[in-house]
Amino acid sequence: MLLIELLARGDPRPIVSVVAPAGYGKTTLLSQWAERSGPAVAWVSLDERDNDLKVLLTYVAEALDAVEPIDERVFDALASPGSSVPGPVVSALGFAFSSMTLPVVLVLDDVHVLDDHECWAALSVLADHVPPGSRLVLSGRNAPLLALARLRTADRMLEIGSRDLALTHEEASSLLRNASVSVNEGDVAELHRRTEGWPAGLYLAALGLKQGGPVASAADSFGGDDRLVSEYLQSEFLTRLSSRQRVFLSRTAVLERMCGPLCEAVLDAPGAAATLADLALSNLLLVPLDRQGEWYRYHQLFRDMLLAELRRLEPQLISVLQRRAAGWCARNDLPEEAVEYSMAADDVDAVAGLAARLMVQAYRQGRVATVQRWLRWLEDRGGTDAHPMVAVLAGILATATGRAAAAERWADVVDHWQYEEASGPDDPAAEAWAALLRAVLCQHGVKQMRADADEAARRFAAENVWEPAAVLMQGLARVLSDDLEGGDACLRDAASVTDETRAPGVVAVALCERSLVAMARSEWSRAQVFAEQARTVVRRAGRQDYYATPLVCAVHARTSLHRGDVSAARQELVTAQRLRPLLTYALPHFAVQARIELARVHLELSDPEGAWTLMREVDELLRRRPDLGNLTDEAAAFRARLSAEHGPGVPGVSALTTAELRLLPMFASHLSFPQIGEQMSLSRHTVKSEAISIYRKLGVCSRAQAVVRSRELGLLPGDDRSFIPSRG
Repeated sequence: MLLIELLARGDPRPIVSVVAPAGYGKTTLLSQWAERSGPAVAWVSLDERDNDLKVLLTYVAEALDAVEPIDERVFDALASPGSSVPGPVVSALGFAFSSMTLPVVLVLDDVHVLDDHECWAALSVLADHVPPGSRLVLSGRNAPLLALARLRTADRMLEIGSRDLALTHEEASSLLRNASVSVNEGDVAELHRRTEGWPAGLYLAALGLKQGGPVASAADSFGGDDRLVSEYLQSEFLTRLSSRQRVFLSRTAVLERMCGPLCEAVLDAPGAAATLADLALSNLLLVPLDRQGEWYRYHQLFRDMLLAELRRLEPQLISVLQRRAAGWCARNDLPEEAVEYSMAADDVDAVAGLAARLMVQAYRQGRVATVQRWLRWLEDRGGTDAHPMVAVLAGILATATGRAAAAERWADVVDHWQYEEASGPDDPAAEAWAALLRAVLCQHGVKQMRADADEAARRFAAENVWEPAAVLMQGLARVLSDDLEGGDACLRDAASVTDETRAPGVVAVALCERSLVAMARSEWSRAQVFAEQARTVVRRAGRQDYYATPLVCAVHARTSLHRGDVSAARQELVTAQRLRPLLTYALPHFAVQARIELARVHLELSDPEGAWTLMREVDELLRRRPDLGNLTDEAAAFRARLSAEHGPGVPGVSALTTAELRLLPMFASHLSFPQIGEQMSLSRHTVKSEAISIYRKLGVCSRAQAVVRSRELGLLPGDDRSFIPSRG
């Protein structure tokens, strides 16, 4: 009660750290505080799957939004696969948190499961943006990975540990009485001494005594470490249960959460639901997860002990139970839980099959880290060898997210399956996607791109599938081969998708290509219509930061300049500049095309240095993909014009390179330069030299000034108040 009073009224510090081993009642304390807290409570319970920064921030944003609506642009950015989460999105969420007008307690429970550096960097930003009257609570088994010394020196953090959470003699007596256990004060004192006030230890002692165990044995069995407690559980509790109850407890411990039908499926026992209901009535073993009495979980410490018991007695059964759980989840519309159980069971085939179904959807939700975790798991176990569809889709997703090296690596895996591994599995659908991947990467020139795109379309048709991305590639290959008529017909078909949410990027790019074809024919009114339609598709999909967006900006800048709207054209250049790093040689045609069109606008606006910067990047792209059809000729002609009319000038903001633009959002994070280098796989020297170049082009002298200036220019979203620079 004293701790609750301290949290509720007695301490004004904005950050609360609750750190203790399992079983010390951290969650119970915070739940009781939440029930009587004056400010509203936004609660996020974490697990290992939250080591995906977008997933973590989405949960935090949704929890805060339930208390007081936050800026919708935060959710737009989180929904965008192409948004830069470590920099702008984190800063935007930090600013949204600091701008809340209602006092709120943001509780992040079980933060010890987070081991991702980006996640902790994001929490550091939130810790620096707790609004007056609000709290950020970090609860877990280990000290939070924040700048503890700085927070302690500034007296901004209240720290609660196991010594604070240990039960007093009176509280231990109350716990035993509430468990309907009759003991005298001497026995209570002995149990309290043995457990050192450890709530879970007393809880387990109560369970044993409730089953008829002797008080002396209960007291003697506790020495305060997990091994002795586990021995106690076995000797004084599990042995006193019926065989049916013991089997139920140990075998269902493989479940993260449970309901009656799931237990029956896992145990292959029709009466399991009734056993679950009986145990739920005890109020000792299970933690309810809803108000309907449907879903439960075990107390984590209790579950750990049950799992140890299962590993000791029936180790061969664990994977069987996990596979049954995966099967039930897959049949009951819980596919991602099915993935997790299949991974736990080391069922490579099941994970590969589920991942092939879920990857595209997860990508569209912006959960790239989750997809990459699945792929790493499968790669480590050779799961892509027997499941080519996984490798193909991984390559497709890598192109869409601008990860060129990963896209080419996956393409090599696919090629090996198709052309070198005679005994490889036959998968017609994967063959269709593989042809599409080759067309997208365009590694062997436009002529081969056209053949690959046509092959993809034929193979999809043979599978009774109409895939708009294949039609888009057919149209683009024809346009790059100077067949404007045939190309525009394909592009029209690709843009005719009735459900834009299925492939918003494909539809937007097809409309942009139609706009460029119209420009080539001097049909500027049609070009503007297509450009507006493309912008609408991207906005409706909530994906402003998307691989299609730089091309959308390019056609809008061209049409805006043609109608004399210089201000609109300049704004499009800024947006395109911020998103240009998304277009790499993984999408070489779009990457070169967008840069040439943007360079035209820079030159028309008397900014030759901006045009030169773009053309240098075009040269680098063409070095990797020398045969891009008429784009290669366009680049040569524009470069010759630029050289004849303008030599290189003094570099300014428009001369920021793709590498510098990729680094710039990290300036708004709390990572030091060495940490940024580690995060981006860059040397410390490279980060420093690029930072100096950024300062020079922005006309500033420091990292903090660079962030402020970039926000003024629109190169970074948010407000300069959401940035507190890191040292180093």
